[in-house]
Amino acid sequence: MRELIRRIESATPPDRDRAVDALRALAILGVVLGHWLVTALVTDSGVLRGDSPLRHLPEFTPVSWAFQTLAVFFLVGGLVGAKSYARARARGVRYRQWLGARLMRLFRPVAVLLAVWTLAVVVMLAAGVDDMTLYTLCKRMLSPLWFLVVFAVLTAVTPLVAKLHPLWPLAVVLLVDLNRFVLHGPDWLDPANVVAGWLVPYCLGAAWSGGRLQSRATGWTLLLGGAAVTAGLVLWGGYPASMVGVPGQKVSNLDPPTLAVVTFGLAQCGAALLLLGPLRRVLARPVVWAAVALANLSGMTVFLWHQTSMMAVTALALFAGDPLLGLHTPPTGVDWVLARFAWLPVFAAALLLCCAAFRRYEHGRRRDGGPRGRVVRQNRPAPSQPVRHA
Repeated sequence: MRELIRRIESATPPDRDRAVDALRALAILGVVLGHWLVTALVTDSGVLRGDSPLRHLPEFTPVSWAFQTLAVFFLVGGLVGAKSYARARARGVRYRQWLGARLMRLFRPVAVLLAVWTLAVVVMLAAGVDDMTLYTLCKRMLSPLWFLVVFAVLTAVTPLVAKLHPLWPLAVVLLVDLNRFVLHGPDWLDPANVVAGWLVPYCLGAAWSGGRLQSRATGWTLLLGGAAVTAGLVLWGGYPASMVGVPGQKVSNLDPPTLAVVTFGLAQCGAALLLLGPLRRVLARPVVWAAVALANLSGMTVFLWHQTSMMAVTALALFAGDPLLGLHTPPTGVDWVLARFAWLPVFAAALLLCCAAFRRYEHGRRRDGGPRGRVVRQNRPAPSQPVRHA
């Protein structure tokens, strides 16, 4: 382990901003833990159906505030994408080549996930699994993929985003919400918020790559201003307090993104900017940096397979006989929440197995046949020397 830590430390360029990697890892961790805590699969006469503790226990709504971290991921995505494109242009790489390479890294592991699940569905159909259970499982497997589609669209427009002020997509979100909740206009405008809502933090990331957002005053303005507006929208604007979808709830803050979830995301982006200094000091320790670097190497695999890991544990536990608290029972009480926390290490162990099996598809193969597995990626200025591998 000490040798691995030493290799990672020596392979990291001195100008690399390690805090950016930490923000990405924290954002993915928030999504994973959020799904594991608020997603329930209830057994009803041998049929699995979806539920959520937030539906029965509204006092746990603050959990959605802590683990709804997609805005931070898009913030980092805008920063990394803008820097990557700037370096590609400096090297004379064409836009089409740059975009193709980035989308290949994004969708190669998705193709593997879909192939495995296609085989699994065929097997379940042959075994006589009911339609409702299949629908429940496939919906939860596919639900994280919408994020990747949006991220791919924003990646494709990165050259334009660098010239776009975040207030413009924020204005689109506001107009769509006015049409939706005040004017009760046509609902075909609503999907515009799926792109515009996440374009706001992505634009902030692109501005960050250009040297803006450097002052702590900017971070405090985003944090306090975003939090105040979000609180006002929830208390007096009629927006849901939960920042994730809740079954049975008339309005979801995520489907499509509402003004409340966007302003909440701005507050998260402000907090992320304020955390950069402390994170850089902590990540100067080789042990901490090694953990963050290794987590980032499998970030896409973790994101894609975390729901599958949870569902695999839930399905296998059905062979135990009686429904198990925290896995198969309705999430109607505090006892379910406590039991679910106890199941988290089991989900994590299953996810580690998935990462061991499928991580290599995230990075492809080197020409010599070995896995790429680069510790460092694109969140720094153009390097003056080749990046080493660990």
